[in-house]
Amino acid sequence: MDFSYTETQTMVRDTLARFLADRYDHETRMKIARSDGWSPDIWKAFAEELGILAAPFSESLGGLGGGAVENMIVMEELGKALVLEPYLSTVVIGGGFARETGRTDLIESIIAGTTTTAFAWAEPKGRFDPANIATAAKKSGGGWTLSGHKAVVRDAPFASHLIVTARTGGGQREQAGVSLFLVESSAKGVVRRDYPTVDGGRAAEVYFENAEVPGEALLGEADGAFPLVSRIIDEATTALCAEAVGVLRELHRQTQDYAQQRKQFGQPISKFQVLQHRMVDMFMEAEQAASMALMATLKLPDPAAVSMAKAKIGKGLTLSGQEAIQIHGGMGMTDELAVGHYFKRATMIESQFGNTDWHLQRYEALAFGEAA
Repeated sequence: MDFSYTETQTMVRDTLARFLADRYDHETRMKIARSDGWSPDIWKAFAEELGILAAPFSESLGGLGGGAVENMIVMEELGKALVLEPYLSTVVIGGGFARETGRTDLIESIIAGTTTTAFAWAEPKGRFDPANIATAAKKSGGGWTLSGHKAVVRDAPFASHLIVTARTGGGQREQAGVSLFLVESSAKGVVRRDYPTVDGGRAAEVYFENAEVPGEALLGEADGAFPLVSRIIDEATTALCAEAVGVLRELHRQTQDYAQQRKQFGQPISKFQVLQHRMVDMFMEAEQAASMALMATLKLPDPAAVSMAKAKIGKGLTLSGQEAIQIHGGMGMTDELAVGHYFKRATMIESQFGNTDWHLQRYEALAFGEAA
């Protein structure tokens, strides 16, 4: 089979890689992480100079006519540079919901870089289950009133809009009765507690205190949003796997470079066979992750393929992250050395949208549940 990228896909990858090499080095990223957790100027450049915010959308909407493969290409490059800007939250997730619910206005504003979104789906007792929802939405005149608490909403501190799952019917863990809302972050009754994440990003606890939203805030039909929510989470998880590939490649490259420079007993530690074996293991994890991410992308919307990839890549992130830090020694966790920040991001990716154990259980249920 031919897995070569098209001319357009190659152009997107190479253009983004050059931009990040020139304007998003480790020092620049650290300045962004220590200030607001994202750079509006970089985001504007993504939209206007590079056009990558248009990568997965149809040409009729001003996009590049791409899809999940384009998201995979972009996310891998973002992973290599540990980019903090909200491509996953806005383009993959926000754009995915807009595409499936016919909100062309939202897609156009995302492409233009004027709208950023954050996905408020997880709750304190949710345990990675997108159907475990206590947040409630009730009809109020021509609109809705939202009440509840969403936890660890990544990119919420600088999002213009929140995409919120809420229960309009059914029990707390039932898939029926789930609805989806697009809520302005500045809406009355929306209260945030912002904080930095360990990987340099930003997140928030979001509280809806009888927040009133208009009727058009409803995305899709009431009570029937769960299949769409599940599908977009799988798309986001697949894109996250692609980001992990970039992180794994950099963990291996930076560790190999360090081992060639660091000397012990009069020779580079890269000459020691036991460390060579470890770095080969890291290389293999990156290559296997690339294959798994591509498989999951091409098989979308197959949820079993997504969980298989996330589980395998999650194990690889843990192994490579720990090996990188051990080979670097204590200095691997200093702010000055980039490898420690890749380790932190690898740790966060492993648990984002379900950790390794959760996806192993999900894959088992999906692949073998009926046979059992």
